[in-house]
Amino acid sequence: MSLTTEAIDSVVRASLAEDAPWGDLTSELLIPEMAVAVASVVAREPGVLSGARVFAATIAAVDPSATVDQRVSDGSRFAAGDTIAVVSGSARSILRAERVALNLLQRMSGIATLTAEYVALTEGTKARIVDTRKTTPGLRALERDAVRAGGGHNHRFSLSDAVLAKDNHLAVMMAHGGLSLTDALLQLRDQVSHTTHLEVEVDRIDQIAPALAAGVGTIMLDNFGLEDLRLGVDLIAGRALIEASGGVTLATVADIARTGVDLISVGALTHSVRSLDFGLDIEINAKAGTT
Repeated sequence: MSLTTEAIDSVVRASLAEDAPWGDLTSELLIPEMAVAVASVVAREPGVLSGARVFAATIAAVDPSATVDQRVSDGSRFAAGDTIAVVSGSARSILRAERVALNLLQRMSGIATLTAEYVALTEGTKARIVDTRKTTPGLRALERDAVRAGGGHNHRFSLSDAVLAKDNHLAVMMAHGGLSLTDALLQLRDQVSHTTHLEVEVDRIDQIAPALAAGVGTIMLDNFGLEDLRLGVDLIAGRALIEASGGVTLATVADIARTGVDLISVGALTHSVRSLDFGLDIEINAKAGTT
């Protein structure tokens, strides 16, 4: 699940093309071609960093000769006023890369910071905080990496990675096949490799026993109250991983974790996170030559 160079480059190229399809008109008209600059990325608020590689890759994509001195590493905490990185190079290049580089760094760090808050609230339990597929289209690899930087874990990356039979899948399958929940799941299991993980979503207590009878690997208890979560944990009794899902918030996650579930999936980590605030404080070298 590591963030690959290819995934970073794909996002960076598309973002830069969107932001400056024909160059940075303002900088090219106002900034001398030979002007150089040193720019500091400064945190305006505390948080947990994610996106150091992405930030550096954005600078390099605009100007391979520019240098980035990273002062804070991914997964590390920082305070307001801390210098996160220092960039040196062409002033035009830094200005062209600035917005895209900061946008990606800010969003990823926002996700890491929020994830760390959820993780901290589950300390002392066995529950893992996991993300969902409710990610920004095109940014999933980056956002999933940010969750890991914050101490969280990843759910399946895509629809191709595992079987997760949700309520709509089962409703259609049983209606058209005339099958019970157990038979539907057993039929599903017969069609996939033994190495493919099978998870099923249930929204009622009485669906747990039929799911267990099919030998599924994970049972997702969707929108269960605390009492039903505890009952579900007792009924499953270690025969499958237990995932709690649906409407999880910072106010509720600790109580959910204490019910004994193994996983707590939180869509809010990526679908409604607030980006952190970073600034780029730039100094132009007044002694630089012009052409």
